[in-house]
Amino acid sequence: MGASGYTLTKTRFRNGMWEGLLAAGADDPREPEIAVTYHGTPVRGVTVSGAGAPGRWVLEVPVPVEAVGDGVQTFLILDMRTDTVLDSFALLGGDALSEDMQAEMALLRAELDMLKRAFRRHCLEGR
Repeated sequence: MGASGYTLTKTRFRNGMWEGLLAAGADDPREPEIAVTYHGTPVRGVTVSGAGAPGRWVLEVPVPVEAVGDGVQTFLILDMRTDTVLDSFALLGGDALSEDMQAEMALLRAELDMLKRAFRRHCLEGR
């Protein structure tokens, strides 16, 4: 895994759509290759579109209906070129939760799963 040349800033989350602004570093203005995962599965309908300025894009992530329910639902936003987590967000729902701790645990589990996959891929490529 390497460092990403992009920064991602959340702009809003409403009507089931998470939105953010992607900005490229000065050294690599190429359009980003973004993936969003939920429980390790790619989220469908993610779009990256120009934001009207060079090196800037709008990222839109639709929250799938199956993610709306009890518990903590964690999404990871990845730069596919570097296999780097750019950002994440979590949904909390249902009965009273020990909110902060469960959200953090879900995020840590999701990131650990991503790191394990990247490490395994690195080990296979190193042979």
